[in-house]
Amino acid sequence: MKRITAWAAVLTLTLSLLTGCAQIDESSADELPFPSEETPVEEEHSGLPAVFALPYLEGQPLNPLTCPDGVQQTVASLLYEGLFRLDQTFTPQPLLCASYTYDSETLTYKLTLRDGVVFSDGSPLTAADVKATLTAARSSARYARRLSDVKSISAGDGTVTLTLNRPNTGLPALLDIPILKSGTEKHSVPLGTGPYLYDESSENCLIASQNWWRHISQPVERISLTGTADQESMLYRFSSRDVQLIVADLTGTDPVAVSGSVSYDDADTTVFQYLGINVSAKGLDDAAFRRCLSLGVSRRALVSSLLSGHAKAAQFPVSPVSPLYPADLEQTDSVVAFTDALNACETRPSRTLRLLVNSENSFKVSMARQIAAAFTAAGAATETVELPWEEYTAALAAGRFDLYYGEVRLTADWDVSSLLATGGSLNYGGWSDPQCDQLLEGCRSGGNREAAFRGLYRYLQSQAPILPICFKTVSTLYESDVLEGLTPTAAEPFYGLENISIHLRAN
Repeated sequence: MKRITAWAAVLTLTLSLLTGCAQIDESSADELPFPSEETPVEEEHSGLPAVFALPYLEGQPLNPLTCPDGVQQTVASLLYEGLFRLDQTFTPQPLLCASYTYDSETLTYKLTLRDGVVFSDGSPLTAADVKATLTAARSSARYARRLSDVKSISAGDGTVTLTLNRPNTGLPALLDIPILKSGTEKHSVPLGTGPYLYDESSENCLIASQNWWRHISQPVERISLTGTADQESMLYRFSSRDVQLIVADLTGTDPVAVSGSVSYDDADTTVFQYLGINVSAKGLDDAAFRRCLSLGVSRRALVSSLLSGHAKAAQFPVSPVSPLYPADLEQTDSVVAFTDALNACETRPSRTLRLLVNSENSFKVSMARQIAAAFTAAGAATETVELPWEEYTAALAAGRFDLYYGEVRLTADWDVSSLLATGGSLNYGGWSDPQCDQLLEGCRSGGNREAAFRGLYRYLQSQAPILPICFKTVSTLYESDVLEGLTPTAAEPFYGLENISIHLRAN
């Protein structure tokens, strides 16, 4: 947790709402002046608030299947729960699902629901509720991709059976989808099983659910919802202390002024940044040269200096906090090692390499420029080509590049087939390798996921079809004197609710 107190001073932050769609997103960068060290300034503040308030978008649903990304999802995380929840290492933990079995022969998951779970109206959770929710989620923009392998869903007595089109031993990591009461799944505010419920008598508040099955005390009985029309007004509400918590991407686009006693906690995400490579281009078709380039990417230094630490350096396409990350396989990058490797490389391009980057995103532009400079200094001449979004994506689709700075939101089963499988939807570099395809399929179908992924990562390290750089974080910003004990995750700002304390002014 970082804390910045500056009631008299103004902190310039770069804030953008966290998106939750599983798709490529190349529109989230700007220069970040957010301080990385604690900067105490002793100033009086206006005192504790009388109520704890969160922002929400006026006129927009709180239905977690259809609501807009960002602030609505923060509110919804208090109303709904999934069959599984992802912990801080992206490991799926059973929640509404008590246990499950997977039959690799019939490609079926049998999920046994937890006993004693009820919705906020007191009605019991049933298999029919889960079936109705997952059926609706299959056609939602947010969750359709996660459930694309599901062929059928059937409800039994306290059990739900999912039959797949193809193997996927990592499916539980995709099933943190909020479960809704059947018949309300299309409502603006459906019924959920979470710690709070929407107060129908007042459109502007959540109240602690007396029916919450976990029987853990909520930190406050009432949470006020303060309406905002857009991101700008939400940030104004936070600056003026009308709301006490927001979730933001501190390597986003729109700089704003925030004053007051502010703390933030970063949560790891599955947002992956990497260098894509046109492996059909002369010189770049040589794995030895691509491995050399990997040595020239000073990942930790880049994250520290250009992303202000709001990311985690990664040499593999899996978050470093995941148990699947093979830390022992990491290689030490250095200028000397990079230069020596280039000098020993028999095949390398004689031309200047073109590194494409989206020009609207100054964070990514800065990263690309620094990488290009490091490559050039070591003897692999590289120039950045900064293009507007539409031109950038058109150039990727047409293969008019040597390298590109890319970003994609992966799913928590760490499937990178879209990037690296033959014909993958995001495989702009044209990488096609039968052994890699086999390893990717082994990660989906293998019973020993750790061994399967380790084999894939070893092979990717030797072939370097892409160069991983980092996984971004997202920040929960809150009033320092109001909240304590937060341990947020990307999906749940209030993860570990039982450990959170909220301090309010005595009435």
